Amino acid sequence: MSRIGNRIITVPAGVTVTEDNGIVKVTGPKGTLEQKMLNKITMKQDAGTITLERANESAKANHGTMNALITNMIKGVTDGYAKGLEIIGVGYNFKVSGSNLTVKAGKSHLVEMKVPQGLTVESVSNTEIVVKGIDKAQVGKFAAEIREIRKPEPYKGKGIRYKDEHIIRKEGKKAAK
Repeated sequence: MSRIGNRIITVPAGVTVTEDNGIVKVTGPKGTLEQKMLNKITMKQDAGTITLERANESAKANHGTMNALITNMIKGVTDGYAKGLEIIGVGYNFKVSGSNLTVKAGKSHLVEMKVPQGLTVESVSNTEIVVKGIDKAQVGKFAAEIREIRKPEPYKGKGIRYKDEHIIRKEGKKAAK
């Protein structure tokens, strides 16, 4: 039995959820998101609540996934998502200008990235940025692409890491006796 799929989704005031031809559309104060309904899952709406039902036992995995997707869409259009990144290293920094992000991370060249449509990148300082948007997957994907430029290394901890990420440090070489 899918416990996540059986959760009842509450729809807050100011948010509308509609299904048309297998596409779920969630509209709220921050924008609109769409998601294709997964196979053999049906949606039933009551006053301010949504329940999902599966056609048979083979759709159990899709049941929980669809519930989580709709819940994330509702949270995205009401509150939005944010992912913080920080860069550690001498001379490493971020520079945000319009819809472009320039990263200086110890390479022979500056890495320039275009911020995708629907996302914003705010600079907290030279070494910290926050990626914000309404789509959880898009925010996480772009933050992962930024982190991929220079992953944190385990000896000195230099590189780009998520704000709440803990890097397990390794001990360096020991002096011979």
